[in-house]
Amino acid sequence: MDLLQINLDWWQVAFICFCVITLIQLIYYWGIFRKLAYFKPREREHTQQHPVSVIICARDEAGNLARNLPGVLFQQYPSTHELIVVNHNSQDDTRYLLEEFRKTFKSLEIVNLEHEAKGIPGKKYPLSIGIREANHEILLLTDADCVPASENWLYRMQDAYQPGIEIVLGYGAYRKKPGLLNKLIRFDTFHTAMQYLSFALSGMPYMGVGRNLSYKRQLFLENKGFSSINHLPGGDDDLFIHKVAHKHNTGVVIDENAFTLSEPKLKFGDWFRQKTRHYSTGKYYSPKFRFLLGLYAFSQFMFYPAFIICLIFFSWQWSLVVFGSRFITQAIISYKCMNRLQEKDLWPWWWLFDIWMFFYYCIFASAIWKKPRQNWN
Repeated sequence: MDLLQINLDWWQVAFICFCVITLIQLIYYWGIFRKLAYFKPREREHTQQHPVSVIICARDEAGNLARNLPGVLFQQYPSTHELIVVNHNSQDDTRYLLEEFRKTFKSLEIVNLEHEAKGIPGKKYPLSIGIREANHEILLLTDADCVPASENWLYRMQDAYQPGIEIVLGYGAYRKKPGLLNKLIRFDTFHTAMQYLSFALSGMPYMGVGRNLSYKRQLFLENKGFSSINHLPGGDDDLFIHKVAHKHNTGVVIDENAFTLSEPKLKFGDWFRQKTRHYSTGKYYSPKFRFLLGLYAFSQFMFYPAFIICLIFFSWQWSLVVFGSRFITQAIISYKCMNRLQEKDLWPWWWLFDIWMFFYYCIFASAIWKKPRQNWN
């Protein structure tokens, strides 16, 4: 009898744990991710056009530049602006391609770097050079494999600079293509954006993505650029923003005309290496955000194992009630967030992606301790 009572108590404890895990998830969805789901831009009394320096770093990117550079050069922006392309020791035809573009587009400035910076892996060195060469205070960053989603990208991003704003976060999407891997990559990109955009809208900015990011040149110089993270392969976007962003100086642009589009990886191994490099910087976040992001990931990882245990060994009726509360919440918030970020074709499969996240965390857990590649291309 005592043994039966002990077993019963253990399953009750398991159910309580399941309820706590679900409650944590509901708090994140309704307390934070709701900010993106129900985001409404403020009504603007007037628009503005600041001088802008667009900066792209490239290494052996002749093919991508040939496809994507026209999308940046043909922006509908009548005010003063320039495009700086930093050609970092390319061995392909990048230099000659840029020189051909320069004959037609006088706003294109080319910086050719023919040596490496010792002890500074990644693209922080060429990006720093590009920023120092910039003639304007507002910097708009993207990558060679990205193209603006519209000809109004530059205008929409710079228009977010209100008094006090020094950083503007944008969304860098991936192109829609057939196949399961494409959907997994796009869902992962959406899921990451849902977190950093929602946190920023909640007054807790912690990262940005270099595919679509803007900040002021003076902010970069005042914080001595990337000097504190020069020894790391990555971090030129997320760790720098993590260091300098706060609720008063960070703005968010959620507008399909202000997105950028990139070509997704075609092989799982390539995507794995890319994600490993990105996740390697997370351990350098502040304790506050390591806790907040870790708690969300842990509760998401444990949700389905806890649900299955309670479903089998406790009360399946009560387990389904708790499961249903999260299911309905997640369906609503995910639909609205995907609609905001123009990823609504993923929504019919969101529940499968949610299950996939358990395996995702298992696969990419090694990124926490695995040493990333030193090169940035």
